[in-house]
Amino acid sequence: MKIVTTNEITKTVKEMCIEASHFLSDDMKNALDTASNHEKSELGKQILDQLKDNLKIAGEDMIPICQDTGMAVLFIEIGQDVHIEGGWIEDAINQGVREGYTEGYLRKSVVKCPLKRENTKDNTPAVIHYSMIPGDKIHLTLAPKGFGSENMSRVFMLKPADGEEGVKEAILTAVRDAGPNACPPMVVGVGIGGTFEKCAWLAKKALTRPVDQRSAIPYIKDMENELLQKINATGIGPGGLGGYTTAFAVNIETFPTHIAGLPVAVNICCHVNRHSVREL
Repeated sequence: MKIVTTNEITKTVKEMCIEASHFLSDDMKNALDTASNHEKSELGKQILDQLKDNLKIAGEDMIPICQDTGMAVLFIEIGQDVHIEGGWIEDAINQGVREGYTEGYLRKSVVKCPLKRENTKDNTPAVIHYSMIPGDKIHLTLAPKGFGSENMSRVFMLKPADGEEGVKEAILTAVRDAGPNACPPMVVGVGIGGTFEKCAWLAKKALTRPVDQRSAIPYIKDMENELLQKINATGIGPGGLGGYTTAFAVNIETFPTHIAGLPVAVNICCHVNRHSVREL
């Protein structure tokens, strides 16, 4: 039995909040460099180069990559042989978010009530997704989600008869409707299957998969590649001002579903697709 203290969790979450808001993950950095080298549109390449300059300044001067430092979304996988001591884990996570957003001088964007709109002033509470895994480790993935792209999310409750082509068209519809609003080049997270809420969870989780890593399922991998090609052929381009690089990747996750349903969720993220991964 491994013991992890809530103080360790708080410290780790704080560091992840600051890291994700100031530094691009390696997979996203490589994707941006590759896109800049291959973009055919002169204006598109200029925008991609400006995005790279912005990232360089953010890292050197410790200025957030984007002014919208997002709502903290945390996926936490807890080994069944881990014992957590020192308090309630959810309090520890939210304390980490509180300290990270305060000490990192990150914008506080969370309101207590979605109708009354009173700011919590510390960006809590986080949205936390828990799961149990074998072993004695805790895996944490923090993904601050800005709402320019989050507002472009869609759920389609398709009929089984719509089939694969219906799924593809739903995804393309979501991307076309998002247009420049999702701050392209974007990463497109897709969840297929499960229930109404499960497919949305899958789409959100899909965004945390490295953009250079395709699905291990051959026909899903083929769908990801096909959709990426079609999305980049829309001409939306960097910043929505035209060009080839509309998306860096399409990440699809699937789950079994009911015989009468075919749920599809699309969760789009902007060109930074912030995420930080740690293990305790």
